[in-house]
Amino acid sequence: MNMPLISLTGSFLHGESSPQIGNGLQSVCGLQFGSGLRTAKQTRATLATTISMLAGILLALSWTPAVWSAEVCYKDESGRIVNRRRPGFERVPCPEEVLDADGEVTPGARRPGRQIGDVNDRRTAAGRAAARNPVSPVPRPDPSDYPAMVPVPDRWRIVDSLGYKERWYDPYNRNVLKGDKPVHGEWFFNVSGILDSIYEIREVATPVGGQSTGDAGKLDIFGGSDQAILATNLALEFVYFKGDTVFRPPDWEFRFTPVINVNHVKIDEILGLEVEPQRGDDRTDHHIGIQALFADKHLRNIGDRFDFDSLRVGVQPFSSDFRGFLFSDNQLGVRLFGIRENNVFQYNLAWFRRLEKDINSGLNDVTQSIRNDDVFVANLYWQDLLVKGFQSQFSLYYNRNRENDFYFDQNGFIARPASIGQERPRAYDVFYVGYNGDGHFGRFNLTTSLYGAFGEEKESVFTERQSDIAAFFAAAEVSMDFDWIRPRLSFLYGSGDDDPFDGKSNGFDAIQENPQFAGADTSYWIRQPVPLIGGGRVALSSRNGILNSLRSSKEQGQSNFVNPGIWLLGAGVDVDVTPELRIAANWNYLRFDTTEVLEVARNQSGIDEEIGHDVSIVATWRPWMSQNIVIRGSYSRLIPGEGYKSLFPDEDSDYLLLNILLAY
Repeated sequence: MNMPLISLTGSFLHGESSPQIGNGLQSVCGLQFGSGLRTAKQTRATLATTISMLAGILLALSWTPAVWSAEVCYKDESGRIVNRRRPGFERVPCPEEVLDADGEVTPGARRPGRQIGDVNDRRTAAGRAAARNPVSPVPRPDPSDYPAMVPVPDRWRIVDSLGYKERWYDPYNRNVLKGDKPVHGEWFFNVSGILDSIYEIREVATPVGGQSTGDAGKLDIFGGSDQAILATNLALEFVYFKGDTVFRPPDWEFRFTPVINVNHVKIDEILGLEVEPQRGDDRTDHHIGIQALFADKHLRNIGDRFDFDSLRVGVQPFSSDFRGFLFSDNQLGVRLFGIRENNVFQYNLAWFRRLEKDINSGLNDVTQSIRNDDVFVANLYWQDLLVKGFQSQFSLYYNRNRENDFYFDQNGFIARPASIGQERPRAYDVFYVGYNGDGHFGRFNLTTSLYGAFGEEKESVFTERQSDIAAFFAAAEVSMDFDWIRPRLSFLYGSGDDDPFDGKSNGFDAIQENPQFAGADTSYWIRQPVPLIGGGRVALSSRNGILNSLRSSKEQGQSNFVNPGIWLLGAGVDVDVTPELRIAANWNYLRFDTTEVLEVARNQSGIDEEIGHDVSIVATWRPWMSQNIVIRGSYSRLIPGEGYKSLFPDEDSDYLLLNILLAY
C-alpha cells in the first residue's frame, strides 16, 4: 500500500494527472473546475498539496507501530501499577504481558520472575510499601477463606447464632414467653399477667331493721352508710397460636385466662352482706373465674390483602359497641367473624349462652349450671361510611330468656326473679336494633350510640299478664383536642316506663352493660350500686352500670323493662400534664325519665325526677409511660337533688378509689 501512494503523490507533484483521476477528485474534494475562476494549473497545485498532506499522515502511522502501541502506566502510593493517572502518581513502564501458545494475551498474567504487586518481594513497589505498613495492602481473600453456608431454620432464630441473650422476665426485649419467636415449628406461646388491686372507701345508703341492727334502739330504716372494700384480681393469660401474625391472623389460637380474686368488705350494718345476721358486718371471700377458654380457627383468606373468615368457640370476650352500653362480657359462645374489602367491612355472627356469675367478685362461675339465657348477635362495622375517619356499626341482637326458676346467690339473697312487684318468675324475648359510630369529623371527636328494644315479656314485673316491650336508648360524646387538653361533652338517655300496669314495658335495659362513658368507674352513680330501700331488694343502678334498671344485680339478675329510665348531661376534661401523668375531671347532671315506677314500688307519691350532680376527679400516673405500671386515684361526690332526697337521707355521698395495676 505504501509504494502506490508514493508514486501517486509524486505524479501530482510534477503536475501530471489523468482525466479519470481529476474527475474523481472533483467529486471527492468538492472542487469546481472550469467556470473561469481558476486555471487548470492552479487547481492541480492545490490538489497536489492536499494529497501530499494525507499521504504524510498515513506514512507516519504506518512507519511508527511501536509508538502507537506503547502503553503508559502509573504507580500509586502503595506501589500498585495502574493505567489511569492521578495526582501524585509516578509514570513507569507498563509490565509486559505473557502470550499463550496461540499468541493470545493471557488475562492477568505477567512475565516470569518478580511480580509488580508481589508484597513478599521487597524489590517491588508493593513489597516496599508492605514493609513500611504491614497492615496494607490487604491481600485479596482466597475462596478457601469463605466459610461454608450455614442454614438458618427461620427468621426468628437468626439472632440466636449471634449469641443474643434472653431474659424470661423481660417483656420489653426478645422473649420466647412473649411470642417473639416460635417454641417449635410455627407455634408461638405468649404469657401475660395482670395484678389489679383496689382500695375503695364509699358512702352508700344501707338498709337496717330492728331485728338486724348492731346499734341498740336504732329503729330507722337507714343505717350507717360507711363501707370499705379491698379487692385484688390476678389475671393470667396463656395463648398458644400458630402462624405469623404480623400481616395476617393466626391459623390457630388457643387461649386460657383464669382470674384469681380475693376480696374483703366492711360495712356499718349486719344483714347487708349476707342473709344470716350472725355473719356480722364484714366478709372475706375468694373465687377463681374462667374469663377466657376458647379455640380460634382461621378458616380462609380472601384476596391478597388478607381479608379473612375465622371461627371462635368457647368462653370469649365480646363487646356490642364502642363503649359497652348493651352487651360487654366474657361468655360461652360460638362466633364467626371476619373482614372484607381491605378492612373496610368487619362482621360478627355469634351465639352466646350466658354463664352464672360469682356475686362477690363478678367473675364467671363454671361450677354453677349454665343459665337459660341466650344472646344472638349480628353486626357490621363500616369504615369511613359518612366521612373519612368515622366508623359506623349496624347491629341486631336477640335476647331469649327462659329462667322460670327461683335462684338465690351464695350470700343467701334472692337473685331471680327480682324482689320487686309481683316477685314471680318470668320469661322474655327482646330484639335490639342499633347504630353506633366512633371517629372524628375534622377536629371534632364523636362517639354515638342508638338502640331500640322491641319484644314481649310473658309476665310483667307488676302484673301477671303479657307486656309488650318498646324502649329506646341514645348516647353521644363529643370532644376536641387542644394540644394536651381534651374537653368533653356527654349526653345519655334511657327511656322510662310511665305506667307499670298498662301492658307496655317502655323502660330501656341492657343485657350486660359495662359503660366506658362520662367518667366510667370514677363516677359515683356509675360505680356504686345504689339500693332502692323500702321498695324491694333491688338496685336503682348496678355496680359499673349507668341505667336505672331496678335489677337484683347486673351479674345475676334478669333485664327489667319496667324502670324509671335516666337522663344524663355531662362535661369533662382530660389534661395530659406530663407524658406520665393525666388528670381528668367530670361533672354529670342526672335525672329520672319518669318516677311512676318508683312511686308504685315505694308506695310513695310526689317523687321528683332530679337525682343530682355527680362530680369527680381522677389522676392517672404511668411512671414508665406504658401500661405495665398504672396507678390511679379518684374522688367522687354525689350532691343529691330533690328526687334523691325523696328516697334517701339528705346528705352528700362520697367515694374514694385507689387502684394499682401491674402488667407483664
